[in-house]
Amino acid sequence: MQGKKSLSPQLFYQVSLDQLVPEDNFYRQLGKALDLGYLYKATAAYYGREGQQSIDPIVFFKILLVGYLNNINSDRALIRFCADRLGIRLFLGYDLQEQLPCHSTISRTRQLYGEETFLQLFQQVLKMCIDKGMVRGKRQCVDSAFIKANASMDSLVEKEILDDASAFVDEFDENSEFKVTTTRKKLVDQHHAWKAETFKDIPGASTIARFDEDGK
Repeated sequence: MQGKKSLSPQLFYQVSLDQLVPEDNFYRQLGKALDLGYLYKATAAYYGREGQQSIDPIVFFKILLVGYLNNINSDRALIRFCADRLGIRLFLGYDLQEQLPCHSTISRTRQLYGEETFLQLFQQVLKMCIDKGMVRGKRQCVDSAFIKANASMDSLVEKEILDDASAFVDEFDENSEFKVTTTRKKLVDQHHAWKAETFKDIPGASTIARFDEDGK
């Protein structure tokens, strides 16, 4: 007799995310290989001491790494991709019932760090993957469309991969819905210059760190 499958969702499940992801899953192995704890110190200057917590910097760079590995250069598409894949959820530390960060959070966090700092840190993360043997190729341009290299991975060198990361970041910025205009950036820079001038003659200013709501 021909079978016909139907879904009958249960109210409660006795299962964990860890149980659902195979031991040899790529993202499980990648999570074990990478130690990204240094990112907390590297990005600390961009955050204040009070207020609502930001996205975890490690989670942020892991999400962008997933985007690079799968050639996804849209914030919306990247969050959708991460949300429905168990191995990636485990890699990011988000359980089955947890909602991933909003796509706008990804865009704004890139803007927070600034282009130079963000690219530098992202390349460091990517280099760690290369050193651990988890990433061995870069995206290649074929018929005007980027695809991930496959058979020729082993012949590509580290510099090509890191240079390609820069192109990937540029694509993300181009597709971002939250761009910082030149005028806005100029106003922010003027504000920071004003603070530096205002604080310079205050007693103790040279020894006591001063932060505003943006951690500047």
